[in-house]
Amino acid sequence: MDMQQRLYPVGRQDFAEIRTTGNFLYIDKTEYVYRMTHSDAKFIFLSRPRRFGKSLLVSTLKYYFQGRKELFQGLAIDSLEKDWTTYPVLHFDMSIAKHMEKEQLEAALSNQLSWHEREYGIVPEDKDSNLRLKNLIATAYKQTGQRVVILIDEYDAPLLDVVHEDKTLPALRNVMRNFYSPLKASDQYLRFVFMTGITKFSQLSIFSELNNIRNISMDTAYATICGVSEDEMLSQMSGDIDMLAEKMEIDRGQLIEKLKSHYDGYHFTWPSPDIYNPFSIVCAFADKKIGAYWFGSGTPTYLIEMLRKYHVAPSRIGGGTAMAADFDAPTERMTGITPLLYQSGYITIKGYDRDADIFTLDIPNKEVRIGLMRSLLPYYVSVERITEASTTIAHIYLALRNEDLDSALRLLQTFLGTIPYTDNTGYEGHWQQMLYIIFSLLGYYVDVEVRTPKGRVDMVLRTATRLYLVELKLDSSADTAMQQIDLRQYPERFALCGLPIIKAAISFDRESHNISDWRISE
Repeated sequence: MDMQQRLYPVGRQDFAEIRTTGNFLYIDKTEYVYRMTHSDAKFIFLSRPRRFGKSLLVSTLKYYFQGRKELFQGLAIDSLEKDWTTYPVLHFDMSIAKHMEKEQLEAALSNQLSWHEREYGIVPEDKDSNLRLKNLIATAYKQTGQRVVILIDEYDAPLLDVVHEDKTLPALRNVMRNFYSPLKASDQYLRFVFMTGITKFSQLSIFSELNNIRNISMDTAYATICGVSEDEMLSQMSGDIDMLAEKMEIDRGQLIEKLKSHYDGYHFTWPSPDIYNPFSIVCAFADKKIGAYWFGSGTPTYLIEMLRKYHVAPSRIGGGTAMAADFDAPTERMTGITPLLYQSGYITIKGYDRDADIFTLDIPNKEVRIGLMRSLLPYYVSVERITEASTTIAHIYLALRNEDLDSALRLLQTFLGTIPYTDNTGYEGHWQQMLYIIFSLLGYYVDVEVRTPKGRVDMVLRTATRLYLVELKLDSSADTAMQQIDLRQYPERFALCGLPIIKAAISFDRESHNISDWRISE
């Protein structure tokens, strides 16, 4: 393959276009297509975060069921499938129905139905979308003599932005429930139904009586059905890795380490191979640099709203444990934000205790951590000064890289003195979370309320060369905070980390809304 002509399908979700246009990279997932379509399940649901390749998978299924054998030459399914039967395929893309009111949503569904009705020469007599879908399925079956395939991409898109709105959600949910209701009644005409989404809405509320959906989202056999596994990257993208390493003027091993720390770390079951974010990987190779691509494509407003609704501090987003029923739970029954964070890809599975049946959850990688903190920064720093905040944070990074915490704190003090203060600055936790966000944006390891045998450390910051133990005080002197570090003998807990330990005591002033004083001791 001529690597100089390699093209990367950024934003392209049509399987036929990728397979027939130029020299596009395609990570072969057709073995999973064969496995799904030859299983004993007729209705299958797959949940994965946005920009994770769900739409491309749906497109692949569409062309497979249309019998387009020529598109699959040389792929895994080419040697598995013998029949290549052509089925009638009804493909519905619900991503076009985001941010809509009830009437707009009904019109969008009507429009998608019209496309298929014209294909089968149907002039609809009914206005209701459920009756039209029922007639469409029956007509397609009768005209072709083959049972019908239904593919529903992003089934939950119309509902995501109103998850936190108690009044709007039921009205839109009723529209979608009405639309999906014929699936159960039309079972005899159906060959296969596949649905993708981000969240797991309960079957009763969305799919009426459709209680035989197989959810493969945490099925080990489909762990890598979306995304790029480490094996796939190293084998199918080996030449791409060499090209990018040369462009970035680093060796192959260094590049792989950068790709891993930024884009790897996803697991949707356990055990699971390491999975990279496919959108970010493709963008990195297309742009020839390591960037923040997943968040660059838009941070969903519903996530920020839900974080506020459940009063989730930035430092509490990752690092927890839960049983599967707690994080793979229907969205409407949420009592906390964990299911939404997991299903949206902001936290992922990092471990599993089989005896206790408890999963460890955390933020997947550096790209997500930094992107998430950047989107939360406006709630701790006045939004009008975000650009200035980013510049200050960059200078703080340089100071810490030079092992100069004093200069870093002086930079932060100067910056905080020039911005309008946000609400809720009158308690210690606000300043703790603001520092957590800023240190996270530097790409360093940071944790808060770290337990020791003799108490808790307010904050621990680890750079490449230093471990900082930080004690915070509001309306109290930095000397008092430093005495607290000494009295509790905090450094003993961290002696095994192998890095020089620096103690830092930082005092904030309620009246000036700023750092008032600090002490640093090695």
